[in-house]
Amino acid sequence: MQQGNAARPAAIAEQGTFFVGGEYRRAKDGDIMVGQMFVQYQVPAERTRPYPVVMIHGGGQTGVNFLGTPDGRPGWADDFLARGYAVYVIDQPARARSAASAELLGVQTRRSAQVIAERFTAPERVARYPQAKLHTQWPGTGIPGDAVFDQFYASQVEQLEDPAIGERMIRLAGAALLDRIGPAILLTHSQGGPLGWTIADARPQRVKGILAIEPNGPPFYEVEFTGPDAFKDGSLGRPWGITRNPLTYDPPAASPSELRFVQQEQADGPGLVRCREQAAPARQLPNLRGIPILILTSEASYHAPYDHCTARHLAQAGVANVFVRLADMGIRGNGHMMMLEKNSREIADFLDGWVQKNIR
Repeated sequence: MQQGNAARPAAIAEQGTFFVGGEYRRAKDGDIMVGQMFVQYQVPAERTRPYPVVMIHGGGQTGVNFLGTPDGRPGWADDFLARGYAVYVIDQPARARSAASAELLGVQTRRSAQVIAERFTAPERVARYPQAKLHTQWPGTGIPGDAVFDQFYASQVEQLEDPAIGERMIRLAGAALLDRIGPAILLTHSQGGPLGWTIADARPQRVKGILAIEPNGPPFYEVEFTGPDAFKDGSLGRPWGITRNPLTYDPPAASPSELRFVQQEQADGPGLVRCREQAAPARQLPNLRGIPILILTSEASYHAPYDHCTARHLAQAGVANVFVRLADMGIRGNGHMMMLEKNSREIADFLDGWVQKNIR
């Protein structure tokens, strides 16, 4: 495996770790802390970008996703640091270095190596969705026994069975982080996507932009793949549209049942799901309005059939955003874990360029 890279910054002005958030709750043997969030940060000596980037990982993952790739290349934390950003990498509350408590927060679950391979590293082998066959960018075979896959699978961790609990905790911990470090850009991935929406809802003045990398979606119902070109509805995963917990809507909604929605009669194109939208008149999301938002989707990910629906939901709720498919930018063959794939630096270049043009 490759080691090192000349793009690593020459000098670090400051680095360290700390925790934010958390509260003491009574357990059977006394008080323990839950909801705290681990943060690891670096500040470059030549800080040329005004706002730090907070990197929020997805489901079953940790901040390791941004610290390096499983084949030994620098990760996005290094890539953004080299471009002059201060970088803050978190472990979500109740995950990895942010300790969990089964007694107080419920059971945890994990995913097998086979599930990880089919979804993330070698989707082309099973082709459960139309775009899977286009996947070419994973650095290795993507199956158990391959050295790169084994490094990646070694990084997988258990997570809370009920993701709504973690979402509630990170709203508080994320707000506490921004209160400590000041205005920042949120870079979210996958299950971390709703966490960006809820943190921004809690601290709209401190979120200067959101880079939503294949955010958890689509709105309302999960999608199940029943064949290479077939979809069906799964569970009601995000009853508040793009989150599991309340967002600030206008007019206010006291319950998610007040959000009335309809489904498209026809999908926007082949290989895409039929989006659900709010029934008119649509409630607005005033706290997210005005924040520069990029939603980025790769060519060969299982998100390719439906991430556009999240962009539509935000737009209908009065939140301008830019939806970009990497393939339209000439960046081809990526899956869901694009920050770990062979062309990860090219994608970091695109993200940096978008920030420079759109976030002030």
